[in-house]
Amino acid sequence: MGVKTADSASTTPTEEQQAAGGLPVASVANLPALIPAAPKRRPWLMTIALFLALIGAAGGGAYWWMHRQPGLPPGFAVGNGRLEADEIDIATKFAGRIAEVHADEGDLVKAGQVVARMDTKDLEANLKKAQAQAQQAQRALEEARAMVEQQKSMVTLARQQLDRTQALVPKGYATREEFDQRQQQMNAATALLNAANARVAEFEHALSAAQHEVDRDQVDIADNTLVVPRDGRIQYRLANVGEVLAAGGKVFTMLDTNYVYMDVFLPTADAGRVLAGADARIVLDALSNAPIPARVTFVAPQAQFTPKAVETRSERDKLMFRVRIRVDREQLQRHPADVRAGMPGVAYVRFDEQAHWPTALQGEPGG
Repeated sequence: MGVKTADSASTTPTEEQQAAGGLPVASVANLPALIPAAPKRRPWLMTIALFLALIGAAGGGAYWWMHRQPGLPPGFAVGNGRLEADEIDIATKFAGRIAEVHADEGDLVKAGQVVARMDTKDLEANLKKAQAQAQQAQRALEEARAMVEQQKSMVTLARQQLDRTQALVPKGYATREEFDQRQQQMNAATALLNAANARVAEFEHALSAAQHEVDRDQVDIADNTLVVPRDGRIQYRLANVGEVLAAGGKVFTMLDTNYVYMDVFLPTADAGRVLAGADARIVLDALSNAPIPARVTFVAPQAQFTPKAVETRSERDKLMFRVRIRVDREQLQRHPADVRAGMPGVAYVRFDEQAHWPTALQGEPGG
């Protein structure tokens, strides 16, 4: 009973049969080979991909059309850059507390406009003290001048008495002793007059010093009123009301809108023909249909990005010279809000005066 028959042993699946899904090997060998099913195609994915590609191509074409550079005839050079303007820091002259702020970031301001005031209570107290000292010196000076007038009268009287005594001595109506006394009185009156004149000079100097103190305090108070040195735009407000700043503490940083320029880098072949004063145009990306009149104000005398050893033509092509192109000041005054520092654009320079500007870059010459 414990012996397994061949039939029962053959019914037990082997490892190969288990690997074939539990079927006998003979059965698996008789089955046809399994062919994997082909993946289902998704035509809608291809349609979307093609549609997105068309949109990208259309967008790229539109961007190129809007930002393309107009065809330039001979006699012109072109370079890319950003508008820049000189930064001016509006800072305190003395340490103190900010009492008032009258401007904010982005405001257009005019030269002489008050943008902030510092607390000047201590300076005003010093000013009152200096004014009181000046008034005291003025009264002392007036008193000294009165003393001079009095001494002048004493000198006049002493001279008259001396002259009369001198006339009476030869006639015997006055003694020599009386004449000497009159002479001593005359000398004393003259000495007192000289002393009075010296005191007048002393008080005049004292009054002048006191007045200088008053003037200095007034200047210090005026310097604590922060005004705009030139027309421009407030770029940053760096402090607020109530803050205590050290001497030289910055309250605002402004941009000088009267000096707006673009620095571009031109290769040697172009930079060598560009001269200061050459006519130029700046086309901003944001204002592609409005060329801005400008002038070349500076051409760098030395190249930048230059290799140490310039041997071949390919290396010479790497020589780049910085050229500064300044926007016409009248243009800035007419459109101060349109021309802003930091805006990217393209600068066109005419180095041949006989060349004519393309239609897209027509405009009045820069000043």
